[in-house]
Amino acid sequence: MNLSELPGAEFILQGIDDIHNGKTNTVGSLLIAIAATRLTKAGLDFPKNRLPKEPELTLYALLQEERPDAYSYYNALLRRLNSFCSALELINKYKAP
Repeated sequence: MNLSELPGAEFILQGIDDIHNGKTNTVGSLLIAIAATRLTKAGLDFPKNRLPKEPELTLYALLQEERPDAYSYYNALLRRLNSFCSALELINKYKAP
């Protein structure tokens, strides 16, 4: 399975790498924390003990510092995260036993 082909993979794969490297205040790592349960159930492995607290609030605050369109971009990121999770779940559902 090539995860890099899934929608939103550019954020999720970077986020997993960030968490492994102790970077917990990046867009990717915060998205991982938001969907940690769903991503874990879908088979992704990352250190759960490194996940940031209150990732939704932290992500929004980070975006407010960086972008004038923080609200729109925040919602777009959540849609990309949902698309990634949904695609990964479908792959796992139809994977040959």
